[in-house]
Amino acid sequence: MRRTPIRLIAGLTLVICQIQSPALCQDSPSPESAGSSAATPAAEELARGFVFDDRNGNGKRDSGEAGIKGIRVSNGSKIVTTDANGQYEIPVADDTIIFVIKPRDWATPLNRNQLPQFFYIHKPAGSPENFRFKGVPPTGPLPKSVDFPLLRRVEPDKFKAIMFGDPQPKNVAEVEYMSHDVVEQIIAEQAHGAAFGVTLGDIVFDDLSVMEPHNQAVALIGIPWYNVIGNHDLNQDAKTDQQSDETFERIYGPAYYSFDYGPTHFMVLDDVQWHGPTDGKKGGYQGGFGEKQMEFIRNDLALIPKDQLVVLMMHIPLDGVRDREELYRLIEERPATVSLSAHTHYMEHRYLGEENGWKGPQKHHHIVNVTVCGSWWRGRKDERGIPHATMSDGGPNGYSIMEFDGHEYKLEMRGANRPANYQMQIYAPESVKQADLKTTDVIANVFNGSEKSAVSFRIVDQKGNPGEWNAMQPKRQPDPAFVAEKEREDAVPNRPWTSLPGAHSTPHIWTAKLGTDISPGIHVIEVRATNVIGKSVSGRRVIKVK
Repeated sequence: MRRTPIRLIAGLTLVICQIQSPALCQDSPSPESAGSSAATPAAEELARGFVFDDRNGNGKRDSGEAGIKGIRVSNGSKIVTTDANGQYEIPVADDTIIFVIKPRDWATPLNRNQLPQFFYIHKPAGSPENFRFKGVPPTGPLPKSVDFPLLRRVEPDKFKAIMFGDPQPKNVAEVEYMSHDVVEQIIAEQAHGAAFGVTLGDIVFDDLSVMEPHNQAVALIGIPWYNVIGNHDLNQDAKTDQQSDETFERIYGPAYYSFDYGPTHFMVLDDVQWHGPTDGKKGGYQGGFGEKQMEFIRNDLALIPKDQLVVLMMHIPLDGVRDREELYRLIEERPATVSLSAHTHYMEHRYLGEENGWKGPQKHHHIVNVTVCGSWWRGRKDERGIPHATMSDGGPNGYSIMEFDGHEYKLEMRGANRPANYQMQIYAPESVKQADLKTTDVIANVFNGSEKSAVSFRIVDQKGNPGEWNAMQPKRQPDPAFVAEKEREDAVPNRPWTSLPGAHSTPHIWTAKLGTDISPGIHVIEVRATNVIGKSVSGRRVIKVK
């Protein structure tokens, strides 16, 4: 039997039969499907192929490599499952990405940049040629068999994932900032033990040619890396939302998809809807999912257990998405869901309830993740030549490590170039008169804090004797250090750095009065914060009482 390899995606080949073979070219029965129609529209054709156990890891189906039953395969709206022989068939049009929904205990191949290779792009004519950034080259006619290899991997119930928000380098120099500020730190701390990583959109900053050096840098972390599309990852030459993803698709695959890892179901969603230039005005975007993606979401959720933890990952925060309530209706009765985004360049835990259109018995937890680039790589440079990039909420730029265990999850925020225990900033005077103690504030910015955090402080004297814990109260306000730094930087004439943004009214600040029973001397203010989705964290500041 003669076989011709056809390029599927970087580092992976698709084996196509040109001579009829019982193993690869037989007609397949209709597999089970979710949301599929009995008749195929005239403009569509059927794609067929196998999902198989790639025992030797070479990316093609060899003799003795069995098909895998019950694997979900999607065309971006419909989902079918493979039959007893591992075979599927699904309708495709002239602009379709077929992809596998990775099941538990199986892995998809990775390319040289650690990007999962789980899809086949069917775009016979290719992307528009007048785009500044290259899209998908013409793929030609639909192959006879579109096959997907999977690799056996045991996945534990409890695992971790790294979450990046907005690395957003606009050039290679800013990729190097990320490499030295964040990537080196993660490599040095291999104890994080993450199974995979996710970038929650704005992989780059409009210049899509920077995606390749960015991917090379992130690949050094050495784990599979999934990517969400952001508003700065679009082909802005595009006239339609569908065409705006062309470069992203060439490099990363479908703009929305899902996969299982361990007992957890992850959904990567595209909530950035682009509209091209009109009436002489520049193109723009809004938050939305659209009908086709909502069909995929409905079909995907219909095929997983009701009690499975579902993690939704997107770029624009969920409460800024226009058709979010349609998604709410699909997940609000599930006992375990959480969603993550980025986009805002500050960190926040939002609990969405009736005021936002949510009707579930419990509020939905949405995490706006810390951003890798902080405030767009702005601010004065440190001794390494890297901008401090402090976020507008006063927190450092960085990333998150998220731990999953059944229905439970925890999130640890990590500051770039900071020790793991740097989780808050405490503000108090350098010195204070004893008579002024009861009117003097102690302020704590707990970077990963939320409305469900309990924060308190105590005084530890020079002999190490601790006082009683005193509750602190939440107070939404700008971070004092960020405000002061912005004023200092803006006062510099002809400054060689980009100015910081305006201060954000931070939702994770707590305040209290120092009190009256502190004796003269040098003491330590100790602050403790406990969050329901993470471990307790603490911070300290020295103060002199006169």
